[in-house]
Amino acid sequence: MASTSKYLELADALAAQIERGEYAPGQRFPTVMELAKAHSVAPNTISRAVQALKERGLLAGKTGGTTRVRVQPIRQTRSNERYQIEKDHVLLPEQDRRTTGVAELDSGVPLATMFESRVQLDVIPAPPDVAETLGLEPGALVRRSISTRRHKEGAGVGRSVSYMPHDLARKNPQLFDQAQEPWPGGALHQLHTVGVEVDCIVDIVSASMPTDAERDEQDIPPGVPVMHVRKISYSTDGQAVEVTEIPLPADRAELRYVTPLKRWS
Repeated sequence: MASTSKYLELADALAAQIERGEYAPGQRFPTVMELAKAHSVAPNTISRAVQALKERGLLAGKTGGTTRVRVQPIRQTRSNERYQIEKDHVLLPEQDRRTTGVAELDSGVPLATMFESRVQLDVIPAPPDVAETLGLEPGALVRRSISTRRHKEGAGVGRSVSYMPHDLARKNPQLFDQAQEPWPGGALHQLHTVGVEVDCIVDIVSASMPTDAERDEQDIPPGVPVMHVRKISYSTDGQAVEVTEIPLPADRAELRYVTPLKRWS
């Protein structure tokens, strides 16, 4: 068995090479046998060192498959203060609405520089929990919007799924037009076009370990949980009008809540 000190020393040495740029992000990392030969150590020592680097988020790849230098994710800070910014943008001209959206508010990366940004629109029966939240009958139709973003080639994707009652969305046929995406002003402006002013947004946060699909798609290191944000938007009459599911891997996301308190005097 490889000694603890030996594989950790090797992991630190390999990490230093990665951080110096000797291996480029997305590049194939040498195999266990290649590294064992280069460093004159047992393959088991290399395997443990590589696993340690995967846990540190420096390498990515399934056991037994190709290991690559990880394309580092964007650090995201999701603050509830963003919602007022989004609402303020609803009434601005389209040119202004196009300059600030989810990508800019969460990560500071302009949408135009994203390697991949796409939205898939369809109409489906509402999942039971979504129907309950929106106050719909079981099986009622909803407009589903799946947003996928990748900031660099080889990076994990960021994804969110939103649901809007079909009877509400159909008041504006453009909401079903793929060519309109990305929608300037986002969901709050979309709701504005069908006569809805959002009055309150509730974020419900839970956590779990990622599924295999989430781990692969979002490039989540071993042992890292996923925070699940369920964002529920309510109209001025208290009706839930949109539900959005947002998975956030914990190694790249910070949730920040600011709660103004009423003064005593």
